[in-house]
Amino acid sequence: MNWSALDWGILGPAFIAGLLVLVTHVPLGTQVLDRGIVFIDLAIAQIAGLGVIAADTFGLPEGGVAVQISAVVAALLGAWLLTWTERKAPQQQEALIGVMFILAACAGILLLSGNPHGGEHLKDLLVGQILWVNTSQLLWLGGVSALLLLALWRGWVRKLGRFGFYAVFALAVTASVQLVGVYLVFSSLIIPALATRSRTGSNRYRIAYAIGVIGYASGLALSALLDLPSGAVIVWTLAVCALIWATASGSKGVQS
Repeated sequence: MNWSALDWGILGPAFIAGLLVLVTHVPLGTQVLDRGIVFIDLAIAQIAGLGVIAADTFGLPEGGVAVQISAVVAALLGAWLLTWTERKAPQQQEALIGVMFILAACAGILLLSGNPHGGEHLKDLLVGQILWVNTSQLLWLGGVSALLLLALWRGWVRKLGRFGFYAVFALAVTASVQLVGVYLVFSSLIIPALATRSRTGSNRYRIAYAIGVIGYASGLALSALLDLPSGAVIVWTLAVCALIWATASGSKGVQS
């Protein structure tokens, strides 16, 4: 193990990015499970990623405002389409979400087929580049996360009905997918929420946030020590933390 790799100058911004992702993804993840539309995050993340790929294909500056607008527009269009399908075919919503995901993924592959660096772009989209986040990205994510969290807690989202939920979800995913990747977006939404599904109220959120924070911290540390891809390691540490909590809480429930 390379203990010198535990450099806060590199791991610190990545950890802060993880915390900012968790701020919105934990409450959204619980709503996703309650609604029974688990794969919505994968679909919206993939659609937002498709917007990024399309912007890159048309030669827009990487990481620029135009790319962000492209990703947001794509995600909001996906949110509108999901609102429409939920109204027209609610029983098939989960299946339609899966179809949207695979269509967006294949569209991205087709757009990248003529790009000599297409494989690297696709990898970055899926796994993310959490170790390379910069201050401007953190400020952008922090601002968006604060606004979305305020909208959630003040009940503004409910007033907008179906589209309000999907739109907030789309904006949250778009803000995070370019930093942490599709896999970590899905894991941050679903794993803490799934581990705490038997809890209710603020207690559930506290435990879910704790699972997320420990998962990100341990994942970043292990990836640095073992020189492994951070995103993939964090996914595993989130899952392990959730499993430990679920097992321990289940054992306590049996004993009591």
